[in-house]
Amino acid sequence: MTDYPHHLDLLPVAHAEGVVRLPGSKSISNRILLLAALADGDTRVVDLLASDDTAVMLAALRSLGVNWTEQREGNSTVHGVQGVKGSWPQRSADLFMGNAGTAIRPLTAALAVIGGDYKVHGVPRMHERPIGDLVDALNAAGADIEYTMAKGYPPLHIRSGEFKAQRLSVRGDVSSQFLTALLMVAPLMARQHAVTIDVEGELISKPYIEITLNLMRRFGAVVEQDGWASFTIPAGQVYQSPGTIHVEGDASSASYFLAAGAIGRGPVRVQGVGRESIQGDVRFAHALERMGATITMGDNWIEASAPGPLKAVDMDFNHIPDAAMTIAVAALYAEGTTTLRNIASWRVKETDRLAAMATELRKLGARVEEGPDWLSVTPPARLLPATIDTYDDHRMAMCFSLAALDGCIRKGAKVRINDPKCVAKTFPEYFTAFASVAKRGSV
Repeated sequence: MTDYPHHLDLLPVAHAEGVVRLPGSKSISNRILLLAALADGDTRVVDLLASDDTAVMLAALRSLGVNWTEQREGNSTVHGVQGVKGSWPQRSADLFMGNAGTAIRPLTAALAVIGGDYKVHGVPRMHERPIGDLVDALNAAGADIEYTMAKGYPPLHIRSGEFKAQRLSVRGDVSSQFLTALLMVAPLMARQHAVTIDVEGELISKPYIEITLNLMRRFGAVVEQDGWASFTIPAGQVYQSPGTIHVEGDASSASYFLAAGAIGRGPVRVQGVGRESIQGDVRFAHALERMGATITMGDNWIEASAPGPLKAVDMDFNHIPDAAMTIAVAALYAEGTTTLRNIASWRVKETDRLAAMATELRKLGARVEEGPDWLSVTPPARLLPATIDTYDDHRMAMCFSLAALDGCIRKGAKVRINDPKCVAKTFPEYFTAFASVAKRGSV
């Protein structure tokens, strides 16, 4: 969809079946873009996600003097990024980061370590998303970062600092993106001496740190781990371009189609991720299995179907917080009460997802209880037609499209999705892809 209406009406869908090729991963795309920019040498990035969040990162890099090109090669898009070897050509810039957490957090760290004079800001919601733990860690190590509005939140004014610290610490229980940001710039801080990053408290969303470490190593970095408690980057490293690097399909986006296959009997297959994926969100498939779905996997694909009704689960979803939102909607089709635990990070995402999810599930007739870091969903006997507000949050829109599906024990409802254009953040063609697997119904 290139033009989005103010709202989109989804009629009940009797069956879900088909194959979907996934867009590139947002998490991988923005990490690769920054690493390619910081590297020595030019990098060909194949199948970069085309979305609002990557557009924000590309625009910021261009403002910093990083040259990049885009062209088509067959069915793929190839971005050529000219690395700047850890030094921005432009040392002054005003950077608009939208609502892209995967862009603003690591880029803030890179700006602070490389030095210059930068203003960093975003949409109003971005100015409500915490960044204080990252800023505190950087300032303690020698950065000069100032809040220009509310303490602990963007907008930021970043000036050249002086980094001498050999050891940094950062909280791990608010957002894994803070640790990701420090890890990605640690080689820039470790030019003269090794740098160790200590994690305070429990580290959430560990699979996203695994993505960060995997990609850093593909750009030649050496990172030594002491479990999840500390990370040491030896001195004297420079990121080196791997030449060509491919972006995997987005495993979080896969969750909607795999859930559709499980709810609507399937089979639905996603292409672009599989058992070889470096993304933790492929573990979503195992959660669906726990609910009674049949899952099969290849190296680069996953398929879901269901022989009968889904079953409620009580699970810890700290490892897959984004994909866990899909479980909350799949719970509408399960027998019993589903409880999602250890999901406090939902509250600091694009919106307060715990509150938003509870509100919208209740519109469909579900009985919902929420706590500081948990949500329980008991489905109604019959789903109610509902108008779903999306809170400018792409995942809210995509999740609730599933409520239009007929399941084994519960029929889908007529669902109106307000502000469907929010899916452009990560998956501009989502509703077209959803329609392609919606069978014997109308969307």
